[in-house]
Amino acid sequence: MDKLITEFDRALRTVFAPAASVRPHPDARLDEAELDAGQKRHAAGLMRVNHCGEVCAQALYQGQALTARDARTRESLRAAAHEEVEHLAWTERRIGELGGRKSVLNPLWYAGSLALGVTAGLIGDRWNLGFLAETERQVGEHLESHLGSLPADDAKSRAIVTQMHADETAHAETAVALGAAELPPPVKSAMRAMSKVMTTLSYRM
Repeated sequence: MDKLITEFDRALRTVFAPAASVRPHPDARLDEAELDAGQKRHAAGLMRVNHCGEVCAQALYQGQALTARDARTRESLRAAAHEEVEHLAWTERRIGELGGRKSVLNPLWYAGSLALGVTAGLIGDRWNLGFLAETERQVGEHLESHLGSLPADDAKSRAIVTQMHADETAHAETAVALGAAELPPPVKSAMRAMSKVMTTLSYRM
């Protein structure tokens, strides 16, 4: 019962409570650029997508850690989740600075991602880690595309996305080092399709 309460509290804090960062915000020493209304709206939309991705990551890691069999795997998932909390804090503050808001669909994304994480963990640790590695690779691709789409003068958003990309790459490499299995192409394609739906909707909502 205590574990269930703890996990439920973690879910509530992820979706509804402001996140806090232990590390300094990557954009802390950068000046705000003069962006027009359209640029701010676009940048806020991209950062909302990134924030939504971090909400999903928290749920995935939570579900995967709950059902992981190996202690090293659980620890790796917990460590990655800790860094993702910092990403939540960074993107949340940046969305506010740009005059935007977080996605209203975050509770839905969290619930779906938690179910996926639990399922991945039940299949086995090698596949659990493989799911983690592939998720981080695809997140990295999204972040790279955002660096190409963000307003050129928006150094603050760019600094955040750049550090997030470095962290996600490290998470994928750690999963591979721990013995991640390579997911079958149909699974990867399904993950990309689901990600496309999430990013499209969260950019607008």
